[in-house]
Amino acid sequence: MIKLSNISKSFGQNQVLKSVDMTVNKGEVVVILGPSGSGKTTLLRCLNYLEKPNSGEIVIGDYRVDCKHTTKKEIHALRQKSAMVFQQYNLFKHKTALDNVMEGLVIVKKMPKEEAKARSVALLEKVGLGEKLDSYPSQLSGGQQQRVGIARALALEPEVILFDEPTSALDPELVGEVLTVIRNIAKEGITMIVVTHEMGFARDVANHVVFMDGGMIVEEGTPEQIFHHPKEDRTKQFLKRITPELNYVI
Repeated sequence: MIKLSNISKSFGQNQVLKSVDMTVNKGEVVVILGPSGSGKTTLLRCLNYLEKPNSGEIVIGDYRVDCKHTTKKEIHALRQKSAMVFQQYNLFKHKTALDNVMEGLVIVKKMPKEEAKARSVALLEKVGLGEKLDSYPSQLSGGQQQRVGIARALALEPEVILFDEPTSALDPELVGEVLTVIRNIAKEGITMIVVTHEMGFARDVANHVVFMDGGMIVEEGTPEQIFHHPKEDRTKQFLKRITPELNYVI
C-alpha cells in the first residue's frame, strides 16, 4: 500500500501542493487528472523525492518517512520502492536500448552483467522491442524510446511505477503503442500511478481516478463515478472541456 498524508510543497511563495492525502492499494492503477499547474506532476515527484516535500508523510509498503526530517539514507531507501517513466524518456543517449535497461540492474541492484542482460532482453521483448536491442535512442521513434523507458522501470521490480504523462511528447500516431504496453502491464497487477490526459485510457484501465486542481484533490472515485457521475462542479467543468461527448449538468 502507498499512503500520502498531508503532503505540502511550495516553490518560493507559490504553494503547489496543499496538504494532499492519497491512498493507493497494492495492484491498483490510479490515474491523476487535472489542468496544467494543478500539482499532478509535483505530487509524483514528491512521492519518489525528485522534489522534497515541505511537510507530510510518505508510506510505501512497510517503509515510512517523515518529510520534515529525512536523511540521505532514508531518501535513497524510499527511491528504491518506486520507478518513474518520464515525459521526455530520459534515456542515456550514448547507450543502446539494452544498455539503458541494464544500467539500473547493474549499478543499483548490483546484479551480475549476464543476469542483467538476460532480464533486460526479456523485458525489451515484452514491450515489443526485441529487434531493437542494439539501437541507440536517436535511432528509435518517440514511442519506442518510451517503451524502453517502461522496460527500464519494470526491470527494477519496484513496488509502484509512476508515469508522468507518458504520451504527452509523442506524435498522435505513436500514442497507441505506448498505451497498449501500459494496459498489458496493468493486467499483471503491478501498482501504477499515472498522470495523463488520455481520458479513454483512464476510463478503461484505472481502478481509481483522482481529479486535482489548485494543489488539492477535488474529487476521487471509480472511473464510473468520476466520468459519469461527478459530484463537484470543478470536476464537471474540466471533463466537459476535455470530453465534450459526455453531457454534464453544472
